[in-house]
Amino acid sequence: MFWQMFLQHGKRLLLVVLVCVSLPLLAAEFWELPKPPPPDEFGNLLINRTSGKSAVKPAVFSHWIHRRKFSCRICHSELEFGMKVNTTEITEAANQSGQFCGSSGCHDGKAAFGHKIDTCEKCHNGNLSAGKERFAELAKLPTAGFGNRIDWGKALNKGLSVPARHLTIKPVNEMAFKDILVLESEWTGTPPAVFPHRPHTWLLDCSNCHPDIFNIKKKTTQHFSMTANLQGEFCGVCHTTVAFPMADCKRCHPAMTN
Repeated sequence: MFWQMFLQHGKRLLLVVLVCVSLPLLAAEFWELPKPPPPDEFGNLLINRTSGKSAVKPAVFSHWIHRRKFSCRICHSELEFGMKVNTTEITEAANQSGQFCGSSGCHDGKAAFGHKIDTCEKCHNGNLSAGKERFAELAKLPTAGFGNRIDWGKALNKGLSVPARHLTIKPVNEMAFKDILVLESEWTGTPPAVFPHRPHTWLLDCSNCHPDIFNIKKKTTQHFSMTANLQGEFCGVCHTTVAFPMADCKRCHPAMTN
């Protein structure tokens, strides 16, 4: 009788264990993850909010070309580019007057090519693969399995990539928030996600995330979910198009077995 009860409950326990272990392994199959672009196109964006109105090809912006030399906060704080593509009203007149891409230290004709007729197609070509011949320049950086296939965090920690933190407006270092958040998963059997502030505050300003992406006063975490992330909200603002993608589960859920 004892062994019958043991075997009966033992089978149930084994089934529960197998289900809990297999859930993280099935995560990528359960969620409808975006089809990944080629590594040399991941992070490349088409900027066409105003160009289409002027019958001009969209401008192509490659994050991997720029992030080696510049931190995210330079573009998204100092130069006032919105965190989401095509949310900033960028015009050629503004660029030529020294705003946005034309800011001093950027494409001002000195630090990098300027805004002239003979350089238009360097940006306005509508080709997401433009510049891929330069991708080989990243060959010495630590590798990863997703996105650009570059582990940018490890490259930063090892000093292999040392992007500038500012052009003219220095970040407020004493405001750096170093807390590590542990976010319980909504999916049974999936270990918690871990969010370290320090890597993000080094590259970004607090205002890049708060309050527009994460409104800490309104407790937007009640709407925080994997589905929302995959739809380009919350962490998905960056981690679907620029930073390592959601398919790289263990980067956020380090306790996952696979």
